Order: sequence, then C-alpha cells, then structure tokens
Amino acid sequence: MSLSIATWNINSVRLRMPLVERFLLEKAPDILCLQETKCPNDQFPSAAFRKLGYEHLAISGQKGYHGVATVARRPIELVEKRDFCTMGDCRHLSVRFASGGKNVLLHNFYVPAGGDEPDPEINPKFRHKLDFVEEMNAIRADHDETSGSILVGDLNIAPLEHDVWSHKQLLKVVSHTPVETENFEAMRKAGNWVDLMRLNVPYEQKIYTWWSYRSQDWEASDRGRRLDHVWSSENLASSLNGIEILREARGWERPSDHVPVIARFNLD
Repeated sequence: MSLSIATWNINSVRLRMPLVERFLLEKAPDILCLQETKCPNDQFPSAAFRKLGYEHLAISGQKGYHGVATVARRPIELVEKRDFCTMGDCRHLSVRFASGGKNVLLHNFYVPAGGDEPDPEINPKFRHKLDFVEEMNAIRADHDETSGSILVGDLNIAPLEHDVWSHKQLLKVVSHTPVETENFEAMRKAGNWVDLMRLNVPYEQKIYTWWSYRSQDWEASDRGRRLDHVWSSENLASSLNGIEILREARGWERPSDHVPVIARFNLD
C-alpha cells in the first residue's frame, strides 16, 4: 500500500492557504503536517481542506503564534497534544492511522527557533529550545510487528555539516551550533529514530528545506539549511520509497521561507 506524508512550515495557514491548495492539488499527499499555522482552532480553514478532500483534521493552534495541524484524506485518530516545557505553546500533536496492516503513530513537531543569541544564560528563547529538545528524549520510535512510528516537522536544527550552506560560518549561528546539533543527534539516536532524509543521500550532499527571507535573491545565493525533518522507526525505514523536497515552492508568490517535504512509503 502506498502512503505519502508531507510536512511544511507554512508560516500562517490563512495567509498562505492559496499555496496550500496549489500544493495539495499538484502533489495530493495522503497526510499533510503543517507547522506555524498561527491561528486558533476556531479560525483554522477547515472547510477549505475538506473541500479539497482532506476531511480528517487534528488541530492545535493559538492566536498569532506557533500552531500545528495534521490533515488527511484517510481517517486519523488524535492521540495527544503534548505541552513541552509547560509553556502552553501549541508545538506538538500526534495522531494514529492504519496503513499496510500497521497502526502508525505520527508526531507533528514545531521546535522553538531559539532567537538570535546562542547563549542560554542571556537568551531565554535559546534556553527554551535546548530544554524542548531535551524533553523530546521522551518521544521514542515505538514499534512492533503491527505498529510503527513517524516523526516530522520543523525541528529548527540543521544537525549535519552539509545540512547548511557553510558549516564553518554557521557554527555560532542558532540552528547549527554544536550544543544544538550534538544534543539533537543524541536525542534522535536515543529514541531509535531513523533520519529518512539522509537514508539514501550521501552525507557530503547538501540538503536544504529553508531559505531566509533576508536574502535578496535566495535562489542565486542558495544559502539554505535543512530545518525540516522526517524520521521513522526502524521497521518503517525499509518501506521508504523516496523523499521529495519541493524547492520550487520557495519561489511561489508570497511564499513561506520553508518548502514542503514529502515522504513516500510502500507499506506491505
């Protein structure tokens, strides 16, 4: 059975709903996980999604900030909306769905960006980010013969040398500092998560999913980072049929600074 899951930090779902509609019509993933929706639940454009065939929705939103949502063309069951760091932020939800004879637990995350100063002693936003990643150690890639786990989202860390345009120049820039990348990879490995975007891509090959708004010509400068991720439990990794990063979406009208990432699976 084929299964496609997309993740996208949309940076305001109401503002960019035309882009979401375009994406869903062109790519038609089975499930779409959105981050930074920036609207409370009662203002989420549910009707627009249902009109496009995405009748199953799980939403965790707040006015003006953060927010995650998972929409699907197949039934999904809300499992949890976890409040990390007891901040009251809407940065996580998990759903369960059936595919290929397995019950799959799907986590949708929006990790804090961390501000500009990579010092937790003077920057509470960076302290929050480090604490958030530490709490993510509790999220494990649970699986057995009849179940599996997938984790996607804007995790706001580019962990590997070639996940950024310049490893040397970004070592002191939030999202690629050693304290972030080392803790991030330790957390991923402790949870037995497989980094699917790097599964069949050489580590020396650059991968980006984000290009800053600050760049006058993002495409020409190509100073990107891989901030968006797709992980799975070990038993689902062998079912991966490919990863697509929709780079062209960064050039759409009034775009997000992130682009959609689609993971496709062939589940037995």
